[in-house]
Amino acid sequence: MDGGFSLEDTDLHFWLTRSVARVAGVNLGRALSSGALSPDDYAMMVARCQANGCQVACKHWLGQQTDWPAQPPSYCAHSEVLRDLRQKQSPH
Repeated sequence: MDGGFSLEDTDLHFWLTRSVARVAGVNLGRALSSGALSPDDYAMMVARCQANGCQVACKHWLGQQTDWPAQPPSYCAHSEVLRDLRQKQSPH
């Protein structure tokens, strides 16, 4: 490889992104369909997850969650985006 990410690595970070969002109370599918999140922004979220290098800590955090929704950990590359999306999706 020429320094890029493998497909398996991309898949892992896709699922980590979705899982953290779900635990944070965010439905990424709904965010996409409503226009609150663009497909390009979603792809960038996965790329930021890959670049962050915290997959071991993230998997551990996901495995420890018993309360829902939970605030993403401070090291999560998506904390701010997920907080904004959760506000947009919460009933007013």
